[in-house]
Amino acid sequence: MKQISTTLDEYVYTPDDHLIEGEIEAKKLYQESDFNKIIEIKEREKKRVEIFMGGIDQREKTLVFCATQDHALAVRDLINQMKTSMDPDYCQRVTANDGELGEQHLRDFQDNEKTIPTILTTSQKLSTGVDARNIRNIVLMRPINSMIEFKQIIGRGTRLYDGKDYFTIYDFVKAHHHFIDPEWDGEPIEPEPKAERKPVAPPPPPAAPPPPPADRIREGSAEYERKKKVKVKLADGKARTIQHMMVTTFWHPDGTPMSAQQFLELLFGKLPEFFRNEAELRAIWSVPDTRAKLLQGLAEKGFGAEQMAEMQRIIDAENSDLFDVLAHVAYAMAPLTREERAARARVEISAHFNGKQQAFLDFVLAQYVKVGVEELAQDKLSPLLRLRYHGAIADAVADLGKPEEIGQVFSGFQKYLYQPQIQR
Repeated sequence: MKQISTTLDEYVYTPDDHLIEGEIEAKKLYQESDFNKIIEIKEREKKRVEIFMGGIDQREKTLVFCATQDHALAVRDLINQMKTSMDPDYCQRVTANDGELGEQHLRDFQDNEKTIPTILTTSQKLSTGVDARNIRNIVLMRPINSMIEFKQIIGRGTRLYDGKDYFTIYDFVKAHHHFIDPEWDGEPIEPEPKAERKPVAPPPPPAAPPPPPADRIREGSAEYERKKKVKVKLADGKARTIQHMMVTTFWHPDGTPMSAQQFLELLFGKLPEFFRNEAELRAIWSVPDTRAKLLQGLAEKGFGAEQMAEMQRIIDAENSDLFDVLAHVAYAMAPLTREERAARARVEISAHFNGKQQAFLDFVLAQYVKVGVEELAQDKLSPLLRLRYHGAIADAVADLGKPEEIGQVFSGFQKYLYQPQIQR
């Protein structure tokens, strides 16, 4: 479960924001239950869609639960604006107002042989009665106030399907609190017994209301006109400064929490014991040749490139080194990004290498940050030299020394990427 909070989960109007429609209440704190019902801020919804669209595999079937039918329509349009797919039917809305067309979209979504539509947005309609076994993501963009409804929505993701080992909830509304509610594991709620109905006499017709005083009579139905939804456009720059924080937690099917290590072991099995402790893992990983042997051994035991990439995604470590994935699973170490590792290594590189070597290694680090640890393999040295020196290997030799010296520089600096941080 991805528990997501943003700096616009709540809102108080300030005069620099633009009131498009409706009457704003000064100093009122608008909360989750108010959004998209009595107040609408499009930039807020756009940010939320950006967050989950950036997190999911956009090829996987996904249900998005919205506050209202209008909200579901707006979210559908935002998804279709951000999607990587070229299919115009990639995301569709299915609500009570969508009639037979919505039912057809739902039938296509439930068909495991079809990939379009890939995402459905809804408000209330799809919390029950959806027999789509291959749903991989559920996005909650409205409060879930009922434990019964929460169980029903979770049930959309727990359906079994070949190759589906888990599903992911993107929770913007703190619905994960239901997992720790005692009702989650409680007995099914029994319906209340119906009281025996006794015949009763019909009530007398109501008396006609007295006519209102002349000074209170208003023309037409203005007095009873429904209050318009408040629509606000954020001031210039505010939308760009919306920040978010995401915490990933893991849960058993029965609703009990588990660690990332437990979750990954359930999916992939226990890591083979190719290293005895964290220090040995660092030593192995710091040298291209021993790192390559470790990766080969892991692949032979079922932890190949595809599985490692999936593990990265599960623990939100796509921008981290595979070392961080192994260290997190084996020793619960917090992952660093490749950019953070490169920044630390540059400090040591400046103290141990000359200016021309530093320039080359800085280029290597940029490739490492962009692509990953595979750029540090020994067989990548020649392609990196050609790329850095535009094919002129003679220039590389002139700058960096003989081939064996270049090889020593390339492999020797890597220990600085993986050494433990010294506490000062």
